[in-house]
Amino acid sequence: MDTSNFRWVLVSAGVFLAAMVAIAGFYFRDPPKNWWPAAVDPLNPPADPRARRSLEKNPPAVKQYSPMEAWKTGRVALMWFCLACTSGVNIFGIAFQVDIGEEAGFAAGVVAAAMSLKAIVNGTGRGVIGWLSDLYGRKQCLLYVCAILGLAQFGIIWSAEIKNLPLFLVFSAISGFGGGAIFPMFAALTADYFGENNNATNYGMVYSSKLVSGLGAGMGSVVVGVWGYNGAFSLAGSISIFAGFVALSLRPPGRPKGKRVTPNPQPLGEG
Repeated sequence: MDTSNFRWVLVSAGVFLAAMVAIAGFYFRDPPKNWWPAAVDPLNPPADPRARRSLEKNPPAVKQYSPMEAWKTGRVALMWFCLACTSGVNIFGIAFQVDIGEEAGFAAGVVAAAMSLKAIVNGTGRGVIGWLSDLYGRKQCLLYVCAILGLAQFGIIWSAEIKNLPLFLVFSAISGFGGGAIFPMFAALTADYFGENNNATNYGMVYSSKLVSGLGAGMGSVVVGVWGYNGAFSLAGSISIFAGFVALSLRPPGRPKGKRVTPNPQPLGEG
């Protein structure tokens, strides 16, 4: 892709991806409301130790929250802010990682390879962090992801300063993992906190923070112009770590700390 063919390439990619999503979506089927296997007692913890641990680490919502009820708990605003910060850092890294690599003297092809590696880890990391969050808890994994994403920005600065290409590739991959892992964490937390019935709307409110985080590239350009790449990447890393401290205050609404976890007998119920 270059200046002579980028329009054709982008339009073709867009048409192809839209067709794939439409074809796959055509086969989706919603389960009936209040569906639950007759052989499963929802009031007893599951016998499978892995399922039991996942339930204990990620207790279900105490009720089905409407969008207005979810907003009034204050958790949506906190999640919105944390996602805006971390997603903005991710977008900033995508926009300026090539530039800082080239300034460090790395060959353009190598920097492009680093970005490809970042993209690959960004995608595969989403599945890995989802599995880890089932084992150790969504919030705990979210805190680690915020820290990892933030520290990776400082690692990119350091590796570029010492002109160490292997380390630059490693920290690029780590940054890609953190940037991709934030999205499944917030999606899962939304369902865990507010229930499944209105999950699309509730998560839509949280995900709308990308309207702001999309400014990460534009604002990053301003910061780079004033503070240079070191200052800009340091600020990005600090923002992600700060988002982790904000996420510490996240608590499931309506569930006092230490209260015994009981599964929702009707995960898709009306109440």
